[in-house]
Amino acid sequence: MSSNSSNPLLSTSKASDSGLRILLHPLILLTISDYITRHVLRRHEGPIVGALIGQQHGREISLEHAFEIKMLMPDGGGEIMVDDEWFRDRLQQYKDVHKDPALDLVGWFTTAPVSGPQVQHAAIQRQIMSAYNESVVMLAFHPGSIVEGATSGGKLPLTIYESVYEQEKSGESQPQEEEEKGKQAMWVDGADKALNFKFQELLYTVETGQAEMISIDFVARGGGNATAIEDAAAKKASKSQSSQKPVVDVSPAKEVNGTDDSSILSGEDEEFLASLTTRANAVKMLHARLALLKSYLASLPPCYLNTPPPTPTTPTQPPHHPTLRSISSLLHRLPLLTPPGSALALEKSAERADVELVSLLGTLGRSIKDAREMGRKFGVVEGARVAGAKKGGDLFGGSSAAAAGGRFGGDGGGFAFGEEGIGGR
Repeated sequence: MSSNSSNPLLSTSKASDSGLRILLHPLILLTISDYITRHVLRRHEGPIVGALIGQQHGREISLEHAFEIKMLMPDGGGEIMVDDEWFRDRLQQYKDVHKDPALDLVGWFTTAPVSGPQVQHAAIQRQIMSAYNESVVMLAFHPGSIVEGATSGGKLPLTIYESVYEQEKSGESQPQEEEEKGKQAMWVDGADKALNFKFQELLYTVETGQAEMISIDFVARGGGNATAIEDAAAKKASKSQSSQKPVVDVSPAKEVNGTDDSSILSGEDEEFLASLTTRANAVKMLHARLALLKSYLASLPPCYLNTPPPTPTTPTQPPHHPTLRSISSLLHRLPLLTPPGSALALEKSAERADVELVSLLGTLGRSIKDAREMGRKFGVVEGARVAGAKKGGDLFGGSSAAAAGGRFGGDGGGFAFGEEGIGGR
């Protein structure tokens, strides 16, 4: 950092010299932002301090969750310290919740200027190191960089530090360390100089999980619908000014909590507005990147394959061939993304065909159902008819057999009667 020379608590080593690898999760940033917003709007006193829990595997530390820390502010103007009893109970509660995977205290966060940590930050760092974890890191959030608009280029307004002990250089003036001699310096046996307590900046990367992506998307959608809350003094002043003027009701619109009903959006309208805002931002980004590619291609020298090479009047920068190959590949993939013909007409015809196909399938299903119902009824009727015919045939066959037994199984008269009957016919 450029402020290393002005801040005696910062180490002179580079951030890349440290072997620690920090993985920062976005939920940490959301928690810190919410904490700072509530602290400012509710006008709380005292510093903004919180704990960072995560996992540590060797030289790799992941910062996954954060929560607030209760601080003790002495009346005599001493150092602000952590409430150990409260903090141990709260840390144990978080450990009980996050057991798979097991999370532990790996750092703490606070607000600090861009120039780096201050003396009070070093005191809190030493307390946490001595009581909980010797390798905790410090995340310093810089609200001043947001106010000044120095966060352009996608850089987050924060810096992560680790604590180190460095040997004091000859001729180096450290008034703050002289004042905190017994706390920020450590003497080593056999050494001529003291080891001073300093902060060394660390490099970090942002790592996002699937659950975090859902929460971040929800926050991004709701951020466009946020409204500012007027200050109580401003509300009182505006009310006093309005009371001095005559009130004339010219519209039937009602007001709820100082807001016109016509300006209140429903949930569907807010979601639709957030969707339009996201699409508009995407279109703006696409337009900006296309303009960048266009300006880059316009700055290149003309192709010598189609036109003769110009006379070398001024030296030109050679083109970057990997970039040109990427642009050429993108142009060759565009026809695959754009179907031939009118895209709107093809989409409408496809939707119409889908609707008609669904209608035909429904008609076919109803026809099959009616045919099955008719076949079932026909089977019932046919079965009843066949059963009735069989029953009637059995009755008729039994009476005939009885009559035949009377004729042929009796005496000879019966047989003669049969002969007479036959003879008579």
